Amino acid sequence: MKNYSGLFILICLFFSGLHTISAQSGKPLFPQTPGLVSYTYRKSFAKDVPATLDTIKALGITDMEFSSLFGQEPATLRRLLDERNIKCSSFGVSFDELINKTEEVARNAKTLGASYVRVAWFPHKAPFTIEHAQKFVADFNRIGKILKEEHGLTFCYHNHGYEFRPYQKGTFFDYIVQNTNPEYVSFELDILWAFHPGQDPAQLLKKYGERFKLMHLKDLRKGVKGDFSGGTPVENDVALGSGQIDLAAVLKAAAKANIKHYYIEDESDSKSIQLPESMAYLKSLKK
Repeated sequence: MKNYSGLFILICLFFSGLHTISAQSGKPLFPQTPGLVSYTYRKSFAKDVPATLDTIKALGITDMEFSSLFGQEPATLRRLLDERNIKCSSFGVSFDELINKTEEVARNAKTLGASYVRVAWFPHKAPFTIEHAQKFVADFNRIGKILKEEHGLTFCYHNHGYEFRPYQKGTFFDYIVQNTNPEYVSFELDILWAFHPGQDPAQLLKKYGERFKLMHLKDLRKGVKGDFSGGTPVENDVALGSGQIDLAAVLKAAAKANIKHYYIEDESDSKSIQLPESMAYLKSLKK
């Protein structure tokens, strides 16, 4: 009788390897529950804050970035959040508030329980220029240092598209990242507002790594062509996975960059339908 033991062992190892590959490919790419930007429910919050928080909690969301107090005192909003075991991890304010009301912003952020203060727009007359970028860098280095050293808060700037205009061998965004102090200035990557002006969000994450602390998860309707305006109709926000952005590639790069908080932001009027679809899509992704 021929000895097939060696062949048998090889066959076993082959199928064992297939099983291992299958098991690995079946692991979730994004196992956590995403957070949410309050702007998604801005119209509802303007009418009834407690009821809106109940809706959000029913979705299983317990991490939020607030970009407005919606007429509430910070302590009142914090109490409403605590009652529902929802955390405000990031507090978004305007550039004017950041510069002219720094102490109030810091106080409100800490009352809400936030660790991050975020600005999503630098006021300027288009097109964005090197003079704008230089003022941007100086202001954010200065305010970021105050927030960190005096209040223990991390400042993040949220890109909005206009920063990706070409400049020298890169973009104004490259200039901003390279000239802001990483001890005091971090970034929140809005993937739609990186993709819209022609950037690859995954490549930005690979390039600048841990300079990015936060992320807005959004998708851009198929067929929409971008520009440097920083604006597109709200109906161009679509459910994650149904638009143009390669979310799997972005999330893999984000994990390596050690993003701290992920927030879905859906500016459309279809959020009630699209938000559950986006969450289901994230859950379906496998490594």
